[in-house]
Amino acid sequence: MSLLTNVMDHSLDEGYAEAAARKKAAGASGMPKTLRTKLGLAAGLVLAALVVTLGAAQARVAAPVVAKERQELIDRIDKETKSADKLEDTVDTLRDDVSARQRAALKTSGGSGQADLVSMLSGATAVHGPGVKLVVDDAKEASSGGGDDPRETADFSDTGRVRDRDMQRVVNGLWAAGAEAISVNGQRLTALSAIRAAGDAILVDNRPLVPPYTVLAVGDGKPLSTRFQNGADGLYLHALEDNYGIRATIAVESDLRLPAAPSVIVRTAQPRTEKGTS
Repeated sequence: MSLLTNVMDHSLDEGYAEAAARKKAAGASGMPKTLRTKLGLAAGLVLAALVVTLGAAQARVAAPVVAKERQELIDRIDKETKSADKLEDTVDTLRDDVSARQRAALKTSGGSGQADLVSMLSGATAVHGPGVKLVVDDAKEASSGGGDDPRETADFSDTGRVRDRDMQRVVNGLWAAGAEAISVNGQRLTALSAIRAAGDAILVDNRPLVPPYTVLAVGDGKPLSTRFQNGADGLYLHALEDNYGIRATIAVESDLRLPAAPSVIVRTAQPRTEKGTS
């Protein structure tokens, strides 16, 4: 009797009862859990696609505006560059006119020859003649120096880069070897010229230069080249080549043409006037 009673009380297996309960719960919520998950994922993908589409549309709308502003800036730069070039041409023309008038005035007083010599030596007029062409460039693969490197400073750690003090020694060495006129990358040097550094750039009279640095020196050709290379500054340049990979080539030229200095302004010195005696 107890067995019959147990069968009657537990006519449905527990596993079937659990399955029936899950089915009833799913029916109450309206949809299975997996279907709800898939629908949520699909909605997220649709939202992401909508955001990307709106972003692309806004980019397409903004692109013409950005391109227009960029072109306007380029046009403005080109216009100002042409204006600056025109002003430089005007300055060169006026400088030539002033020089011609000075020579004409001095010719009448018998001092034209001396004035021409002074103008050439001071850098006030363009010159040409035989000399040497020296090209100095950074190493192909500039390496970072260690703490014991004598060329390393707080501002520079690249030992394969040409420094302002290197160019100073090169120029001074050429002067000492007998150069009569020198230019660096087209910048004529005078007694008032300065070679300095601004960050990694080398400045000649506050004008930045980029490597390679072409140094033209008018002088006695082959002897000038020999004296420079055998001098202390020429040996210093060879040491930079051997130890740091800095590249340098020197060649004797039959005719070099150097421009006049942009401006030669004397601020302190005054001409001496001889007092007559009675």
